[in-house]
Amino acid sequence: MGVDLTTPLIELKNIRKSYGGGDSPQVDVLRGIDLSIHAGDFVAIVGVSGSGKSTLMNILGCLDRPTVGEYLFAGENVAHLDSDALAWLRREAFGFVFQGYHLIPSGSAQENVEMPAIYAGISAAERHARAKALLTRLGLADRTGNRPHQLSGGQQQRVSIARALMNGGHIILADEPTGALDSHSGAEVMGLLDELASQGHVVILITHDREVAAHANRIIEISDGLIISDSARSHTHVPVTANSDALQAVDLRQRLADGAEHNGAWKAELLDAVQAAWRVMWINRFRTALTLLGIIIGVASVVVMLAVGEGSKRQVMAQMAAFGSNIIYLSGFSPNPRTPQGIVTLNDVAALATLPQVKRIMPVNGTYAGVRFGNVDYMAYVGGNDTNFPAIFNWPVAEGSYFTEADERAGATVAVIGHRVREKLFKGQVDPIGQYILIENVPFQVMGVLAEKGSSSGLQDSDDRIAIPYTAASVRLFGTYNPEYVVIAANDARKVHEAEQAIDQLMKKLHNGKLDYHLTNDAAMIQAEARTANTLSLMLGSIAAISLLVGGIGVMNIMLMTVRERTREIGIRMATGARQRDILRQFLTEAVMLSVVGGLVGIALALLVSGVLVLAEVAVQFSLVAVLGAFGCALVTGVVFGFMPARKAARLDPVKALTSE
Repeated sequence: MGVDLTTPLIELKNIRKSYGGGDSPQVDVLRGIDLSIHAGDFVAIVGVSGSGKSTLMNILGCLDRPTVGEYLFAGENVAHLDSDALAWLRREAFGFVFQGYHLIPSGSAQENVEMPAIYAGISAAERHARAKALLTRLGLADRTGNRPHQLSGGQQQRVSIARALMNGGHIILADEPTGALDSHSGAEVMGLLDELASQGHVVILITHDREVAAHANRIIEISDGLIISDSARSHTHVPVTANSDALQAVDLRQRLADGAEHNGAWKAELLDAVQAAWRVMWINRFRTALTLLGIIIGVASVVVMLAVGEGSKRQVMAQMAAFGSNIIYLSGFSPNPRTPQGIVTLNDVAALATLPQVKRIMPVNGTYAGVRFGNVDYMAYVGGNDTNFPAIFNWPVAEGSYFTEADERAGATVAVIGHRVREKLFKGQVDPIGQYILIENVPFQVMGVLAEKGSSSGLQDSDDRIAIPYTAASVRLFGTYNPEYVVIAANDARKVHEAEQAIDQLMKKLHNGKLDYHLTNDAAMIQAEARTANTLSLMLGSIAAISLLVGGIGVMNIMLMTVRERTREIGIRMATGARQRDILRQFLTEAVMLSVVGGLVGIALALLVSGVLVLAEVAVQFSLVAVLGAFGCALVTGVVFGFMPARKAARLDPVKALTSE
């Protein structure tokens, strides 16, 4: 394609800009501007304050749109470009130099210079090298790490110029670049702009100072929103072609046609957003700490409350399990008065032991019987059991030992007595271990004493019991091998009903469909306790979640305040090429960062508090799901409550943002 040197880079046709209207009076700032700027031009737009020159600059730099008229950039109508395409145009074609420097206070000189390149998707290594080279070229090699408040006015303006050149700066828009500088610094800045113009950059200088304007090769005077003089009108414009570095309109038009988006930039932008968020949090660390307090307390409360609730629930269930709440009782049953009671056999017991829902199973052959030691008589429940007794009832031996499987096989006449039986027979005066007691006049040697258990119902004392080998009970006392009843421990105390159903199905099969057996359990009691514990955990978690909600509101408040405080920064980022979604990402990242830090500190605090509770012997049971859930809630809180402030920031008008105080 041939280079068409007659196509202007910028062409304005009847540009008008008005503010107000409707309920408020309309103010016409620009009243019909026609202007063409070619590659290689060094243009000065001169006018007094209020003449409209700054508004014209904002329109030229695609920061603002005209009310009426056409703006052609490299032959393309800017009105047809969406906000992202305009951001690309500002990023790739323009470089802004402002009177107030407009540097981001929290960033170093190098970070300020690199900003346009981040939005352009340039790699970190290339960004660093180019920014350092530009700052070195402008005499700031030893100031790259300084923040704006550590630089003089002239140095800040040079940083601003370096930023304008970061992505090429083909068109430099300088708004009163010397207005805030002393004469020496002002002369240095103008010298830099002269040098850039000589290298082929289009320089558009906005000024009220005619001495500054004299540096340009074309002076346009504007008054009351109209161009009243243009030095180029006195002769035919001859484009600057001698300098090969001058970028022609066709080059920019081709770039625009190739697509305004860049690939692979999101990683650099996200990293920049994270770094910027961390800097802001650190600079305002006291305010950040107060904001984080709500999230920290909320997360810690949720984790601790749920851990305490779960620990209490498991403790209660374990205590109930000690009283047999996970136990199912199986016994013979008479379906009606005319039929004999069914018999549960040892073969039934062996078959039931194979069920996966059954943890342990034990036949019991017993009844209340008279017991004597010396001249003391007592009635106690005597049960023939096997060696599963201590495990199935969670009932350890406090003194002596329990009988062995060898004792069971041999039908040994040995006994393990309950705590109440010990007190009644031996009255605490005689060591029962090794003594003989008479059970229904059959002598049994005491091997051990069961730990005190108490009563689970208030009606019967569990300690009023004697355990003897099942074989001894069957042969020596009761004369039958069939059990009185069978005790079955379910694998899972929370699934007793499922275990009961499995047992019922097998018993029906074993008894040919006859319902001559009966199943009972204490599942209702454990389920009621579990429901109570779950309700308590839910209530505690809900109270803690309110703290998290309050923390989220704190995040939203601080983000709204941050957006207000950093409105100018938003304008700067937009002027350097940030799209709306880049601004949204920036502030949403800060909100999420607050929540992430608060969530992590909250979890750490929860672990510390839980450690103290464990030392105080409070039942605590951590759940990974609860910890991750609390952290996830904190993260969601940051996104939800941070979205509105971030969205507000993304929708700010670039011009209003730049001019905010």
